[in-house]
Amino acid sequence: MKKDEARRLIEEIGIVPVIRASSPGEARLAAEAVAKGGIPIVEITLTVPGAVQVIAELVRTMPEVLVGAGTVLNQELARQCVEAGAQFLVTPGFEKNCVTVAHEFDLPIMAGALTPTEVMAAWEAGADFVKIFPCGNLGGPGYIKALKGPLPQVPMVPTGGVNLENAGDYIRAGAAALGVGGELISKEALQEEKVKVITELAKLYTELIKNARKQSHKTA
Repeated sequence: MKKDEARRLIEEIGIVPVIRASSPGEARLAAEAVAKGGIPIVEITLTVPGAVQVIAELVRTMPEVLVGAGTVLNQELARQCVEAGAQFLVTPGFEKNCVTVAHEFDLPIMAGALTPTEVMAAWEAGADFVKIFPCGNLGGPGYIKALKGPLPQVPMVPTGGVNLENAGDYIRAGAAALGVGGELISKEALQEEKVKVITELAKLYTELIKNARKQSHKTA
């Protein structure tokens, strides 16, 4: 998938499932579950054991899913993920060298930031999206709304503390998409292989996002 197509898919679906699992098997299970729920996107964090190999396997076996690498901390890790086939990169904070690698391989990157200064730095460096993390700890939807005031051109992806109760509020506040981890893919569901629970939650999140966007268009 080309960079522009991947970027459009993230914007269209509006949710990036953040997979933090305790084993490669759990990570695969999570990817399959969210895909069945209508979210053809996954972010495999590098905290997953054997994450690079998991990324390579998912890219090979699930071509219908956009597979990204998360918790990318430096240039070396970014390159390893790209070589494994990662189709987008996500960093927890702003790391310019990771943005450089993404540009080199023509891949979308979601660069992490929190303060207005960090958001501006990430955007000026050429990030496709700016991941606002940990957003829930700094005001949630209200913080996104405050940032979007002076920075309306920046596609923001709040992550950390996003759940079913506030997902719609984040979209109405101006978020381009949402990064959702444990509230969508819980440790318990993975450990007990409760695939249906994850799949049903994925459906709920996608429906919430659609409804919130409709409401935003009506009030615009």
